[in-house]
Amino acid sequence: MIRVYSIRHQRGIGMIEVLIAVLVVSIGFLGMAALQAKALSTNNSAMARSMATIASYSILDAMRADIVNAGTGAYNGTVAAGSCPATGGTLASSQLNAWCNQLGAALGAVASTTGAINCLAASPTSVDCTVTIQFDDSRAGKAGTTGGTGIQTVVTRAGL
Repeated sequence: MIRVYSIRHQRGIGMIEVLIAVLVVSIGFLGMAALQAKALSTNNSAMARSMATIASYSILDAMRADIVNAGTGAYNGTVAAGSCPATGGTLASSQLNAWCNQLGAALGAVASTTGAINCLAASPTSVDCTVTIQFDDSRAGKAGTTGGTGIQTVVTRAGL
């Protein structure tokens, strides 16, 4: 006995296969877009941490050039990039003003961007300094990980 299959039962099967293939490809493209967005945000976060490290080395080099005042604590204190201290008549005050403006330009001139310096004279020719920079890193998608904010802290310790 020979069976003859009707072509009527096969109609529309090709269209369903195409629709399923389009659905699978669409989900793949959405996954790639999400991956690209995450890569972009983490890359921005890494750039901000690099800029904070560069800024800490910048003020350390400035203090190295003015080691006497660094040893006496002329640079000690905290600056906020949202309200930089005025430039005074000393080298330390003008360096702190320039550093504060650098922090604001690189990490955002807001109150949450701060830089703190603590230097102690270990000897007449040696000064131990700690530079702490805090900035908002919520662009990395880490909001809520540090007490509800995305505050990132970079600490650099060096001997002058």
